[in-house]
Amino acid sequence: MSLLQLTPDLLSTALPTGWRAHAPGRDDVPDLHALRARHEVAATGAESASEDQTHAEVAGDAAGTRTHVMVRDASGDVRGWATAHDRAGGRVLVAVVVDPELDDATGDDVAAALFAWAQGAGAAHARARGLDGTQLDSGAFAPDARQQRRLAAAGYAQVRTWWQMKRPVDATDRGLRPTRPGVVVRRLTREVGGLPPERDLLAAHDVLEQAFTDHFNHHAETFGEFLARLRSDPGHRWDHWWLAELVDGDEVLPVGVLLGAASVDDHGRAVGSYVEYLGVLRAARGRGVARALLDAIVTDAAERGRTSVGLEVDADSPTGASELYLSAGFTTSYVTQSWHRYTNAC
Repeated sequence: MSLLQLTPDLLSTALPTGWRAHAPGRDDVPDLHALRARHEVAATGAESASEDQTHAEVAGDAAGTRTHVMVRDASGDVRGWATAHDRAGGRVLVAVVVDPELDDATGDDVAAALFAWAQGAGAAHARARGLDGTQLDSGAFAPDARQQRRLAAAGYAQVRTWWQMKRPVDATDRGLRPTRPGVVVRRLTREVGGLPPERDLLAAHDVLEQAFTDHFNHHAETFGEFLARLRSDPGHRWDHWWLAELVDGDEVLPVGVLLGAASVDDHGRAVGSYVEYLGVLRAARGRGVARALLDAIVTDAAERGRTSVGLEVDADSPTGASELYLSAGFTTSYVTQSWHRYTNAC
């Protein structure tokens, strides 16, 4: 039987003697989060994911589009974890986390088995969508040569670099900033029941789909997929979404959107804000729309007493986004890489 067909039981046969693989559940979340934290600290010197995020992905609202396997050694300690996330049609996000405390030879063997499992899981996601195959989209921290070596051994190639940026926020950032003539930025309002009007949600989705068409590795999402994915994030807040509109008399045209979220600590407290997406229609670029949206979330964070706003930007973006963020006071905290390969569904 090929590695592409590995179930957790069969995966165990590719591991050191006495080690076992199994699908994780709610009770495994603390161990998985501790493993993820060790991996992040070894690569960048700091944790970047909260335990709430790990819980959401394994046993919470975000688990429905993800397949997981975890590896325990003969003593029962968690040593590896792989996830295949059905992100969009033709795109599966693959995450492989190996305990940095393992020696290189053992870690390489565990990584190879987990990447092989993830390839099979990605193929299964593609089959479920009726596709002939799918892109497998994984990544690494820029300083993590060990993970990059393991990605290359699994058939992945580096395709992009991303800056993880952050801007400090304080009381001087409070107060609305002026926008250019004809540009109006408004927070999505909520109706009875807590949801924004459907017209605003549809506008946000439509603007993002159009704005990101010329962006690297864009894969279209249905409206339902879009809403379900963003609402599954523990940091999701409807009042962190803004629409930008061009107003000319009675004509109002949505041209930009910023979807934000709360950055929460391990106690569930919102300590910062995060820009999940910022998109502006091509025809409206150069009119200060993106800066107006960015100002909105910075002002909002300051008024909530938060300490920072974070975001991710394509280091090679053709839209000049990185220049905008640098001019707005953002600096790079750390750098990540995208690594891709393709797999057939059968």
